[in-house]
Amino acid sequence: MNATLAIAVNVFRESVRDKVLYNLVLFAILLIGASYLIGQLTAGQDVKIIKDLGLAATSIFGLFIAVFIGIGLVSKEVERRSVFGVLSKPISRGQFVLGKYFGLVMTLVVNLAVMTLAFYAVLFYLDVITVPYAKTAWPAPAMDPRLALAVILTVAELMIVTAIALFFSTFSSPLLSALLTFGLWVTGHFNADLRNFEAVLDVAPLVWVARALYYLLPNLAPFNIRAEVVHGVAVPGSQVLLTLAYAVVYIAILLAGAIAIFRRRDFK
Repeated sequence: MNATLAIAVNVFRESVRDKVLYNLVLFAILLIGASYLIGQLTAGQDVKIIKDLGLAATSIFGLFIAVFIGIGLVSKEVERRSVFGVLSKPISRGQFVLGKYFGLVMTLVVNLAVMTLAFYAVLFYLDVITVPYAKTAWPAPAMDPRLALAVILTVAELMIVTAIALFFSTFSSPLLSALLTFGLWVTGHFNADLRNFEAVLDVAPLVWVARALYYLLPNLAPFNIRAEVVHGVAVPGSQVLLTLAYAVVYIAILLAGAIAIFRRRDFK
């Protein structure tokens, strides 16, 4: 456990020093701020636009951080041969993989926290300057607690994406890992269509394949509750808990697979 924690902290420190990371977070914060200016151009819809753009910016730039750092967590260590020095110490390959994963998750959480604070600052400013009678037209308060729920599910989704990137990083090149991870992220948001494939084409073998892919590929659609939050629609607590439980199980499977593959690799 100590070895895993030490690797995680080291990954976090290396990620913090990355100027690309700062650029991504800064650009996301600027986009969140710009959403306020855009919202002012649309009378009566400003709070909706700010919430929608703010949550979208947090998700998209979090995705970039997860993918572009995650794909190199293991592959770069192997290419630079620094993995030999690490594994020569009393550290198992499983601890190495887990440390890399949790280090990136720490980086992800800290950066999303910064973006979320900027997001809330914009909403707070909007709430202060808006006259009370204008707030009656809002579908939900500017500082709606459901915003935090949307951010939590976004973090859970990006933790799955991080695990996917790390999984591919254990046996593939960074470029291919990035393409596969982005591909699964896109597919994951349309996964539900695979379940209803039989309604489109009644061919038994293809229906079986589509159904198998439905259960095999990540289902990321439930993590996106942006529309519900923006329009003030209640999100059932049971749905949130089931979605988080799904994330835990899927991440555990991906990490187990990544560790199994990494243990079988021959670095000679």
